[in-house]
Amino acid sequence: MSLMSPQQKKVERVLRDLCDALDRYLEDTFGDHYPLHPNRPERGEAARVAYDGLFSTGTKFTLGYGSDHGRGYLVDVEISTLETVKPEDKEEIDQATVSFLKENLPIFFPDRQLEVVRDGSVYKIIGDFSLGRLY
Repeated sequence: MSLMSPQQKKVERVLRDLCDALDRYLEDTFGDHYPLHPNRPERGEAARVAYDGLFSTGTKFTLGYGSDHGRGYLVDVEISTLETVKPEDKEEIDQATVSFLKENLPIFFPDRQLEVVRDGSVYKIIGDFSLGRLY
């Protein structure tokens, strides 16, 4: 039995689609920058893009206690390699992630006012996630 409302399921599904698109973008842009972790399938070999290739992307809801921006969805980008990722590469990947999200949030959520903000050491999608309407 699911405790999620149909509206919440829709938001979560659209966020998953957005993260899958982000994953493909990061793979296309940075996928050859580091060797893949030996236990990770090559790109295109798993059932979902989050489970293969160099990157795994997703979001996690937070109530935002102690945050300057309140509740929202934390953006999670994992790099599956045994090598140490250089800080400048991590920063470039972070900036590409933020740019992609800013450009694509209006496409994936056309009727909502959402934005990407830095919240401490993480990035977060904040704005109108109200569930009082289907879209």
